Amino acid sequence: MKIAILGATSQIAQDLILSFSINKGYDFLLFGRNIELLEKWISSENLSEKYQVQEYSEFGNHQKYDVIINFVGIGDPAKAQKMGSDIFKVTEQYDDMALEYLKQHKKTKYIFLSSGAVYGGNYQAPVDKDTVATIDINNLKPTDWYGLAKLYAEAKHRLLYNLNIIDVRVFNYFSHRQDMNACFLITDIVRAIKNKEIFKTSADNIVRDFITPPDFYQLVQKIIDSDIKNTALDCYTKSPIKKNRLLSVLKKEFGLTYEVECDLDIVNATGAKINYYSENKIAESIGYNPKNTSIEGVISELKLIGV
Repeated sequence: MKIAILGATSQIAQDLILSFSINKGYDFLLFGRNIELLEKWISSENLSEKYQVQEYSEFGNHQKYDVIINFVGIGDPAKAQKMGSDIFKVTEQYDDMALEYLKQHKKTKYIFLSSGAVYGGNYQAPVDKDTVATIDINNLKPTDWYGLAKLYAEAKHRLLYNLNIIDVRVFNYFSHRQDMNACFLITDIVRAIKNKEIFKTSADNIVRDFITPPDFYQLVQKIIDSDIKNTALDCYTKSPIKKNRLLSVLKKEFGLTYEVECDLDIVNATGAKINYYSENKIAESIGYNPKNTSIEGVISELKLIGV
């Protein structure tokens, strides 16, 4: 099976590539804007003889792909906020490239990395299959751009109902390989543990659901192997975790020290969300059965970091 990866320099893409690398039944073509960086990475992972690295200009040049997975986007909230409305251009450019290929190759399966941000900013409760997206259309803010770009892509995909497109909504993802200098709750915690610093956090007892590489790999594998057609699936683990519980466990397991500050300014590219996770478990219908809870996944990845 031949799989084209768009945005192969992203960490979630590289984690997935490494997960698949133990399986000889898959041939990957890796596309990225920074070819030198991508070639350096596959060389460091001893994959140079196994996978090909190509420029985007070579995409679709008389090549046959069974699956296209699009990871193009911004993973760091601070960078996404700085990018602003340009996120629309980046998202649409590479999505359209894949869609044009699908129109000529209708048997190809297209997996698009979307986001929980498509539901809008109202996360007073977790989302489920009946949740209606809420967008304050008369008061749009920079924190809305990312979610709107993904929502626009999803709407376009549902319009193309005859094409095999699966949108995968990622809420929270954590890997021991990701950039620990990024501005996420979990990476901020990791830096505090590694540097033996006090982690300062707000009083909000937010709830998160951290999917990690093993369960994300399982979900993508199930999508590839299934007959599921044009739809969207939410990522989830066996159970989410409240921030206070997360901090307590990491204090016990890894010696985290932390303080609660009521007026702390938190960077969030898609707006503040209390219960940012999903109970929409449509992925069960294709056999997805997460192996880890949020805290189990986080602990496993932290042990691989060696904190």
